[in-house]
Amino acid sequence: MTAVTAEKTETATIETKGWEPKIIAFCCQYCAYSAADMAGSMRLQYPTDVEIVLIPCTGRFDVILALRAFEKGADGVYVAGCLEGNCHFLDGNIRAKKRVNFLKGELAGVGFEPERVEMFNLSASQGPRFAEIANGFTEKIRELGPRPGKKI
Repeated sequence: MTAVTAEKTETATIETKGWEPKIIAFCCQYCAYSAADMAGSMRLQYPTDVEIVLIPCTGRFDVILALRAFEKGADGVYVAGCLEGNCHFLDGNIRAKKRVNFLKGELAGVGFEPERVEMFNLSASQGPRFAEIANGFTEKIRELGPRPGKKI
């Protein structure tokens, strides 16, 4: 390890000490939001920094929503919807997945890690899965550190 690399690592650790990632979760009302509600009812633990935004269907998710979330200080964004093939609005989750993949490419083009945006599918009865997703995604963002350009 060179002196410059060691110096950058120490500086990054000092700057992010005490930092917790801010996560925005766009959840469809039929499955993901119900799963989040179930996780809460079951008193399952997941980070309090995960802010859930209720949307009628993941098909209503738009790239602009994620970009605004990043603009307002989010370090990571995920979209959670119905299981593939079981969307209440037929193919909303398929359209959302395409938008998330498009957004990943665009973020990579401007210096963001594409891993800061993900799409997950789950059913309303998967409260433990929702908590697992929230914990796993938060841990991934924690490892990436604050989003580029964020002042701590």
